[in-house]
Amino acid sequence: MTQVLTGHDVVRLAGGAFTMGSDEHYPEEAPAHRVRVGPFGIDRHQVTNRRFAAFVAATGYRTVAERPLDPADFPGAPPENLVPGSMVFTPTAGPVDLRHLSQWWTWRPGACWSRPEGPGSSIRDRLHHPVVHVSHEDAAAYAAWAGARLPTEAEWELAARGGIEGAAFTWGDRARPDGRIMANTWDGPDFPWRSTGESGWERTSPVGTFPPNGFGLHDMAGNVWEWTDDWWSARHPEDAGKPCCVPTDPRGGGPEGSFDPAQPQFRVPRKVIKGGSHLCADTYCLRYRPAARRPQVIDTGMSHVGFRCAWTEPADEEST
Repeated sequence: MTQVLTGHDVVRLAGGAFTMGSDEHYPEEAPAHRVRVGPFGIDRHQVTNRRFAAFVAATGYRTVAERPLDPADFPGAPPENLVPGSMVFTPTAGPVDLRHLSQWWTWRPGACWSRPEGPGSSIRDRLHHPVVHVSHEDAAAYAAWAGARLPTEAEWELAARGGIEGAAFTWGDRARPDGRIMANTWDGPDFPWRSTGESGWERTSPVGTFPPNGFGLHDMAGNVWEWTDDWWSARHPEDAGKPCCVPTDPRGGGPEGSFDPAQPQFRVPRKVIKGGSHLCADTYCLRYRPAARRPQVIDTGMSHVGFRCAWTEPADEEST
């Protein structure tokens, strides 16, 4: 059943033209280009565990992380890994080579949205934290049930910028204006083994803990990465945004171009995720910026990936 959840706090945005991407940071963000986005609504906060639990209670939905795995989809995977579970961030014992993500990501049997660190863990004290361990399918299913959808990459980025054209961060060009912590990201230079805990949170934080951007949207930087509905491409199109033809509501490429060329044995397409997470460290992953983007395979949730909904016809009353 599809319904419109009026309990969602939705901000209406008029859309318009803006400069998407960046030529100053990571290559996948280039080239910076002009795009135009139509009016839409977007959740003020990331979808929480409380909201996702209501969805599961109403529908009986089982997330991808809770379903049995097909060995044919994971050639060469150890048999012990072919059980329901998800990827959980696990701090290392000390400094490691940051080129190898497998050192701090662990496949945890039994980990899922309601057991974020695996069996024995719970969301009882995290109901107002963003839901994690959701695949693209899971996020899209929730959005459809709520009468919403997932945002496009262009919609998400326009919303994240908060009306500030071309700024590095959602709040401006300085990572910490007047020393203020603006987002839930990794504290200190010692990723992935030692956090200073300066922000007060070592994993996710309750939604709305940190200051909103200029549109009143919270956690558009940090906390958890957010699914969009665009297929991944290694760069923005080279001819995107030429003065003669600024695209309106662009949607990126298709699934065939989204596969990981470094792992041809895994034919699982990837979507764009945006916003960075509590694991973004300035010394390793300066991706809690509106232009930043990463690929995520559509069938895999992780302990730092969540989402928020977009609304073609916003349900609430606020307009920005």
